[in-house]
Amino acid sequence: MIINFYCTFAPQKEFTQSDMACILHIETSTHVCSVAVSEDAHVIFDKADMEGPNHASVCGPYVEEALSFAESHAIPLDAVAVSEGPGSYTGLRIGVSMGKGVAYGRQVPLLMVPTLKVLSVPVLLYHDELPDEALFVPMLDARRMEVYAAVYDRALREVRPVGADIVDADTYRPWLEQGPVCFFGPGAEKCKAVIQHPNAIFIDQIHPLAKHMQPLAEQALAKGEVADVAYCEPFYLKDFVATKPKKIEMLKH
Repeated sequence: MIINFYCTFAPQKEFTQSDMACILHIETSTHVCSVAVSEDAHVIFDKADMEGPNHASVCGPYVEEALSFAESHAIPLDAVAVSEGPGSYTGLRIGVSMGKGVAYGRQVPLLMVPTLKVLSVPVLLYHDELPDEALFVPMLDARRMEVYAAVYDRALREVRPVGADIVDADTYRPWLEQGPVCFFGPGAEKCKAVIQHPNAIFIDQIHPLAKHMQPLAEQALAKGEVADVAYCEPFYLKDFVATKPKKIEMLKH
């Protein structure tokens, strides 16, 4: 199963150095904070905190533990991959900043991996029951009935680019009328009540995790899609809007 998936994502050209690459993966786009290490297309270290958001306190120790694991096995680091967004503004800042620091300090390439594609990896890996023609709509939760979502085919080619969607019964109707559409991710649960088309398929408990970044990061490294450590930024999608705590507002009145 993993072999088939990896071949689906492999670039057209043959691997060179990335064939045996050791990559540190950092994923902090949601309340989950996770870190993984892969070598030669296999995940050899994986740690995740599902109780968050605790990114500020656990991301650093997880990264340190992952690097120590690699060093204790005499495995040199070849690249750092970070989940670039969209997602939590604070979470993305922490993850990308951590990735930049390690990449700069170790003098290795930095890879920016789209979060919604990371979210799609476990669906491709573990859900053989889905129709071959099914489209994928990974969803990250935003405010109220808003989600960050994209529409992909099974090869994770964009059918519709990433956007901030206000979800109602008609939001994804053009694709639902054509065939099965699979909805999943932290934003999908709240959409079940309004997307009741017979072609809608919902998969629960899918989160973006560092261990699922491996095939996408390997592909980016093989293609030479390396980020500029000095200037790259997370893909926030929407500008951050600061809000004042309710207690402060109450004190003003």
